[in-house]
Amino acid sequence: MLVGAAMTEAVAIRPTDAVALITEMGQRARAAATRLAATPTADKAHALIEAARAIRAQDKAILAANAEDVSRAQANGLSAAMIDRLALNPARLEAMAAGLEAVAALPDPVGETIDERHRPNGLVLQRVRVPLGVIGIIYESRPNVTADAGALSLMSGNACILRGGSEASGSNRAIHAAMLEGVRAAGLPEDAIQLVPITDRAAVGAMLTAQGLIDIIVPRGGKSLVARVQDEARVPVLAHLDGIVHLYIDADADSAKAVPLAVNAKMRRTGVCGATETILIDRAYAAPNAIIAALIAAGCEVRGDGAAQALDPDVKPASDQDWDCEYLDSIVSLAIVDGIDGAMAHIARHSSHHTDAIITEDQAKADRFLAQVDSAIVMHNASTQFADGGEFGLGAEIGISTGRLHARGPVALEGLTTYKWLVRGSGQLRP
Repeated sequence: MLVGAAMTEAVAIRPTDAVALITEMGQRARAAATRLAATPTADKAHALIEAARAIRAQDKAILAANAEDVSRAQANGLSAAMIDRLALNPARLEAMAAGLEAVAALPDPVGETIDERHRPNGLVLQRVRVPLGVIGIIYESRPNVTADAGALSLMSGNACILRGGSEASGSNRAIHAAMLEGVRAAGLPEDAIQLVPITDRAAVGAMLTAQGLIDIIVPRGGKSLVARVQDEARVPVLAHLDGIVHLYIDADADSAKAVPLAVNAKMRRTGVCGATETILIDRAYAAPNAIIAALIAAGCEVRGDGAAQALDPDVKPASDQDWDCEYLDSIVSLAIVDGIDGAMAHIARHSSHHTDAIITEDQAKADRFLAQVDSAIVMHNASTQFADGGEFGLGAEIGISTGRLHARGPVALEGLTTYKWLVRGSGQLRP
């Protein structure tokens, strides 16, 4: 079995070797994680700055590898949304490098004292942040995850094992090579960021059952991947199944804001999980036709309920399935609702608890929506496309969690830590 950086070249390992492969990678990751947990902030930041420099220096090689991936994906009939997630260009590559530098500049959560209390008997108790340990990331299409996940894991003192999809294999290897340059330059263990060298599904199964070696699994991909991870995992999972995102336009919305917000929330990038999939318009809103017309003019197919169809002949009928669909495409479902109560009732029935937004100038309604809608991210007068760790000032994100335990919303450095109790005494005995 190959070890260290050479593993990234071992693309011909038999699928039957997957368990042995992941076991060996996990053992090395555990050793690296032990070292990273005590690594000074400056050394971790230096690794990411050097990795960013390597990405810029190797831009031609990375883009060439990506072009091959995109060409193969197109030949295999991948959807436009998946191609958009896969494709890199100079601007996206620069954003990737800048993202590494942004993470390097963030406060290090490791060692932070969350709180401290002094007991009457003189004991001093502190809760202090510590890394999770070894993080397994299973992802499809998005080569930027190789950089984002590697950076966030390392900066939060964790080792990571990355398993990218076959459609982005060349891009992932090229980006991983640049990440390792940064790790080596800072004198940190190369096993801190490992890339699984096979794309067979057996590697996923091996990661999901690697108790004691992998501490948490983060899936980033389609519904079938995430569902499989949640069904089969024997280690904790941090995930969301769907991004069924709602934008509610209230009767008191400013039309000068509502129209561009609706178009941006849906159409800026249709393949991201923060893209709006359902628009709800208050029956009392004065200009619903303008919303529909602007969406159609932007190239969006609108599927609506009966009331929406009556507003515009180009609105197609929505099926029951449309209200629970993450299109990741230039399609939106649109319903006319009875005020904020109707909107929140619709959201409660169909939301995936990812991101939901209200457009209104009525602050009381906005406050009620923000307080009562049970989603990881709730917005007022802003595009849902801001549902992104970088836009939240987190540098990047390892994913957006829609669960209620440990971390919720964009998961970045703090979300990749847990805590331990430190208890300091002076000889106290418990009576």
